[in-house]
Amino acid sequence: MSPRIDPTPAFFHPDQLAFKPTYEWAFGERIDHPETTARAESILAALRDLPGIDLREPGEMPLQAIAALHDPELLTLYQRAAALEPEETLYPHVFPKIQRGKGDPNNLHMAGAWCFDAGTPLTRNTWTAAAWSAACARSAAQAVLEGESPMAYALSRPPGHHAQADLFGGYCYFNNAAIAAEVLRPHGKVAILDIDFHHGNGTQSLFYDADDVFVLSVHGDPTEFFPFHCGYADERGEGKGEGFNLNLTLPAGTRGGEYLHLLKQVVLEALHGFGPAFLVLSAGFDGYEKDPVGAFQLTTDDFESIGGVLAELDLPTVVVQEGGYYTPDLGANAGALLTGLR
Repeated sequence: MSPRIDPTPAFFHPDQLAFKPTYEWAFGERIDHPETTARAESILAALRDLPGIDLREPGEMPLQAIAALHDPELLTLYQRAAALEPEETLYPHVFPKIQRGKGDPNNLHMAGAWCFDAGTPLTRNTWTAAAWSAACARSAAQAVLEGESPMAYALSRPPGHHAQADLFGGYCYFNNAAIAAEVLRPHGKVAILDIDFHHGNGTQSLFYDADDVFVLSVHGDPTEFFPFHCGYADERGEGKGEGFNLNLTLPAGTRGGEYLHLLKQVVLEALHGFGPAFLVLSAGFDGYEKDPVGAFQLTTDDFESIGGVLAELDLPTVVVQEGGYYTPDLGANAGALLTGLR
């Protein structure tokens, strides 16, 4: 007789599809924007075919939870962008090194004061989509906290792990993983494991001085890959948080065997040593072998194996969607990870 598997709640709101960036600027070149609605649509299709998934809409927009982690001027900027014309897209293009609080978030020409790249645009739908993305993460954390299921999945799109308290970038506007962690944090220590190909600079910054949230990221070498300015081994936290931030880098071309070895020999040991009560998994799939943005060589089977390794932790787990841009296989990869975790 097969063991009973509890249904896994999965959260998504249709208004997350309202935000449709069309292009970005990368190294001076205008290219098609990889963070399209096709990403979420691919995953939704896979979730509907995956046994044991309970797909539902999240609760109301968590405005108080967002405001607790993000600067009010950043929120003002997004709300101001909501007044843009339907076909208008604003790309920050001046990035001044000014003292915080000196810019005017009501003037969209100053948006670069709250942004760190030229690939993360603002439209009238940015606020709505990003807030519902955050709502998915919060609802998933609440479902796990309330014991509804040992695991829940947030189809958070746009993603969030690059978003800092007062900066957006890397296609990210609100830090969804951090919002999930804040739900869990009053009830026990939280480990945030980021397996996106790119370093989660925003998540690191939000908990850099915390000793009850351990942030661990496995990513491509930031000397070569975005976000370039952080994600190095010597970034270990500060104050009481020193030692509770761990960055592990792998070279371009890394295959599943090498990745899984690192998980088993280093990541699991570090997490066991911390002794968390909860796991938040920032699940990026841009380490996939066909991904146009990442540079690892992971396969769909590897993502299922990654899930299986992490399942050995036997922790209540909130899975928060981050990157992954090869849309034909994105749903299969997300489904594989969830299958391994379950």
